[in-house]
Amino acid sequence: MGVLVLVRHGQTEWSKGHRHTGLTDVPLTREGERQAEALRPLLADRGIGWVITSPLSRAARTAELAGLAVTRTDPDLREWDYGGYEGVTTEEIRRERPGWYLWRDGVVPGDTGHPGEQVEEVAARVDRVLAPLAAEVGDPGAADTVLVAHGHVLRVLTARWLGLEGREGALFRLGTGAVCTLDREHGRPVISSWNLVP
Repeated sequence: MGVLVLVRHGQTEWSKGHRHTGLTDVPLTREGERQAEALRPLLADRGIGWVITSPLSRAARTAELAGLAVTRTDPDLREWDYGGYEGVTTEEIRRERPGWYLWRDGVVPGDTGHPGEQVEEVAARVDRVLAPLAAEVGDPGAADTVLVAHGHVLRVLTARWLGLEGREGALFRLGTGAVCTLDREHGRPVISSWNLVP
């Protein structure tokens, strides 16, 4: 029925430890694999046309374990590049920057592999993801599209779907191994379900 289905990958050691996990390719834990497998019943009865994943293995593995046949990967679905905060917890950052808040204060540059990215850059990426998909969302004759990616990038994508600034993704808490759906009501973008876990 033309719904956008968002799937956040299962738990990793870094997500379990609340470490900012952007471009580092951290595998799923055993619990993360269990979370991904548990998604099968939530996704099995959907009429799915496309399954698009982040290029990072934790997203691809989640899709596989959830029983999804990946159509393609999209580099624009990779997680926020946290730059110098890659692998660091909020608590550790706040020792040097009291009151720091990612959605307001952003990140500092890191090394060449993690140059860092501001929320506006993440929003521009997810706009590119949404542009070709938007017309079919809410169309009763269209198949669903599943996006398997990461917590922060999916929160920014949701904000942009609703016509909000990317930083408003702060409003949408999203756990590991969770499913959400974006749809239309009377032609307007809406969230039809959020943060569902089996």
